[in-house]
Amino acid sequence: MSALRRTAAALFLLLGPAFAHGQDAGAENSVFRQIDSILAQLSEITGLEVRRPVDYSVIAPAELKEFLKRRIREEIDPEQIRVEELLLQKLGLVPKDFRLEETMLALYEEQAAAFYDFRNKKLFLLDASDGPMQRTVLVHELAHALADQHFRLEKFIDKASKNDDGALARMAVMEGQATWLMTEFMARRMGESLSDSRELVDLMSRMAGASNGQFPVLDRVPLYVRQSLLFPYTSGLQFQHAVFEKLGRRSFAEVFRRPPRSTRQVMHPEKYFQPDELPPPRLPRISGGYEKSAEGVLGEFDFAVLLQQYGDDDLVRELAPQWRAGKYQLWERKRGENAVLLHASVWAGEGAARRFFEFYRRVLEGKWERVSFTSNGAGEYAGEGGGGRFVVRLAGASVYAVEGLEGGDRIRKWPQPARLGARRQDMARGAAR
Repeated sequence: MSALRRTAAALFLLLGPAFAHGQDAGAENSVFRQIDSILAQLSEITGLEVRRPVDYSVIAPAELKEFLKRRIREEIDPEQIRVEELLLQKLGLVPKDFRLEETMLALYEEQAAAFYDFRNKKLFLLDASDGPMQRTVLVHELAHALADQHFRLEKFIDKASKNDDGALARMAVMEGQATWLMTEFMARRMGESLSDSRELVDLMSRMAGASNGQFPVLDRVPLYVRQSLLFPYTSGLQFQHAVFEKLGRRSFAEVFRRPPRSTRQVMHPEKYFQPDELPPPRLPRISGGYEKSAEGVLGEFDFAVLLQQYGDDDLVRELAPQWRAGKYQLWERKRGENAVLLHASVWAGEGAARRFFEFYRRVLEGKWERVSFTSNGAGEYAGEGGGGRFVVRLAGASVYAVEGLEGGDRIRKWPQPARLGARRQDMARGAAR
């Protein structure tokens, strides 16, 4: 889901449900006068020195819309957006009429109270009046600016451009740390600190993930899109706090110098220190005539949303943490013609893999209007649904799926599932090196 990740990463938008938009109150009463003092406090908290002044400006809503359109065009070409839409539709994460660019523009216009443009090193606010809400928003964006001075955020996010799951994990580092620092700033004004108040962390995490009916666009977008936007703030905040509890002040630099490799490490911070995910699995091979349009990693976050969308909260809690690896490919004959989706996942054991294998029938039945099964065995089921024929196979702790075959298309080769013990030893040796 690289286009969705790149669009979100192009701008560091504060999705702050508690912050209302307003108008510029004029320079004589501007919150921008607080920049130096806020940066000094952020430097004291993080240990990161302020290396240069931060440029800033007020932006009107109409200018914001044009800025967002221009930035999306600069970051993502139309073909990427087309492939992204097709991929999300094939995975069953969005409906057939979903339009990525229109949706993201509408969300950003509704949600943005401020943003830091890391390409041009400039901070923008929609409301520069000097009030407590605006001051808090400013803290969030100045946290981005301070991190950018030390870790070059553009380069930081680009390093994961070929790994969808890794890119979302890095966004959680950026937004999670800025949200943590914003919350700490607020807490200190009340004579408290997050260092001894887990309750404040949990409260802010819930607030960041709540709409309370204030944002109708956010409320009606597909679950996957909504969760992708909120994850860096909610789970990222919890991740930053967990690393802070273990490393203290050193955590603010450490998460940038050694970022989490996956959303699993963000969702379960203990895995950041003792990783257990496996390398991406191999995928089945199909007969010729197709060209690869997209390839990437399916992480624990992706499967958690899939389990929530087509299952329930119990499945998310019980099965999603059993994920260990995932991969997808999208193949097309020609643009606008047939597309085949290949994906594979590896689980903590054969029991977890079988549970996902059996659950995936519900996904197929849920994402297509019509589905018929031609075979329904204990280790493989096949049939036909929206877009063509499908085959889903269980092999040890791995689950493989091929969806969208037509006519004479054939599966040429199924991969041999790796032994979990051997793969864990390989991973441990790699970590030791």
